[in-house]
Amino acid sequence: MLSRKYIFLINPHSGTQKFSAVKANIEAFIEKHTLDAEIIETLSSGNYDLIHDKIISERVTHIIIGGGDGTIHGVINSLFDLPVQFGILPLGSGNGLARTLGIPMPLQKALNLIITGKPVLIDAIDINNKLSLNVSGLGFDASIAEDFAGRVKRGLLTYTQQSLVQFFKAHPYQFEIQVFGMNFFTEAFLISIANSTQFGNNFTIAPKASLIDGLLDVVIVQKMNKVRLPFAMLQQIRGNNHLTELVEKFSNQGILYFQTPSITIVNRKHAPFHIDGDPYPALETIHAAISGKKIPIIQPL
Repeated sequence: MLSRKYIFLINPHSGTQKFSAVKANIEAFIEKHTLDAEIIETLSSGNYDLIHDKIISERVTHIIIGGGDGTIHGVINSLFDLPVQFGILPLGSGNGLARTLGIPMPLQKALNLIITGKPVLIDAIDINNKLSLNVSGLGFDASIAEDFAGRVKRGLLTYTQQSLVQFFKAHPYQFEIQVFGMNFFTEAFLISIANSTQFGNNFTIAPKASLIDGLLDVVIVQKMNKVRLPFAMLQQIRGNNHLTELVEKFSNQGILYFQTPSITIVNRKHAPFHIDGDPYPALETIHAAISGKKIPIIQPL
């Protein structure tokens, strides 16, 4: 404990908790355990060059990220090359990665885990030279992510409202998929590229996903009648969608679910795109593959 040095990088705009209360709880925790630590607010620019230099010069050993999946995405992409361990305080609206890792949602329990837990190396997905730890994708869910990012009021209710709005506005996009040494074309409402099991709030999209299996889970919700779509999604969430003969089912199965170490997606109609809930420009070609870089994140014993 004496050799540890912490930086708490806290997003003051994440979730629904007041930043002043969150900061006070962290300060009390630091004082109680006599930690060598400081609290710094995250930057909307995502530029952590100064933090990068500070970690090196002050020999920081632990970076504790307070926020949601988007906040984790921004910090990890800036600091993954440094010899530090990462912890998570799930302060976001969905907290998909934290839930998959088994990190407790109450702030005090998550703080205690920083001391009692252990670092475990997890996979990262390289998507066009950006690392994704949770779920990324194109189409319907990216539209929700983009709208949600612009909302001042956060939380599950806002996310649910935006999901319903986007559901009725949703239309399929044209994609070319390159996987398993073959190409196929599809019209789809969304394509999710998952490292963890869920978007957040226990909304499971990839029930077979593992953070340590060296595979990414791909879910393609193909064009179908919107009356049928919610029932198909419910089947996916329950984990009953078994893809046994991939080629035969491309034409008649509403939701395709398969695992692969890599995939290329040609985004023919420039469907909206997100990485870990953060909106990105609608790229024409998206390459996704398991990265050679493993990320040490503190988890329950």
